[in-house]
Amino acid sequence: MVDNEFGYTAWGMDWVRLAQPLRQGGPARLLLPRARSLARNNLVKATVEGRIVRASIHRGGQASVTQLEVAPLTRASITGIAAIVPDTAVLTDDIHQDIVSAGIALAPVLADTDCSCSARSAPCLHLLAVLYEIAHRVDENPQLALDIQGYTTAMLHDSAVPASTARWTPVSALDPAAFFERASG
Repeated sequence: MVDNEFGYTAWGMDWVRLAQPLRQGGPARLLLPRARSLARNNLVKATVEGRIVRASIHRGGQASVTQLEVAPLTRASITGIAAIVPDTAVLTDDIHQDIVSAGIALAPVLADTDCSCSARSAPCLHLLAVLYEIAHRVDENPQLALDIQGYTTAMLHDSAVPASTARWTPVSALDPAAFFERASG
């Protein structure tokens, strides 16, 4: 029997798939039952501020602070969603299917994650528990799935500029030859 406690809507299932992708192996798979237990027993105290989720997880005598940042939706995705969804207050599984059928990716993408625990492998138990907690919240309020990806703020400040600018430049985007080139003069 399939456990639909988390991700019982299409909106929440996108978050569950972050925690348990279709092809998952290794130690992370063994952490899933404990992560679901933490979320189920209300041990994940998470706050959502824009595209950043901060959570504290207290379990026994241990405490961990976990943070994740979600990548913003692209301007094309925001415009496409706005054309399909007249009112984001009512988001059903059918609307989710309509958006995905239009070729718009709704699944969240993690831009950055951090946890204060001493786990040496990613993802850690705490990050997985936070993903389940957010999946539960998105199941209850699907609008959160769009809000956490910057949809609402982009619609409020609708313009031709991208929904969000990057806070830093990825190292992979730099050209070492041009970066270390001396200025003539």
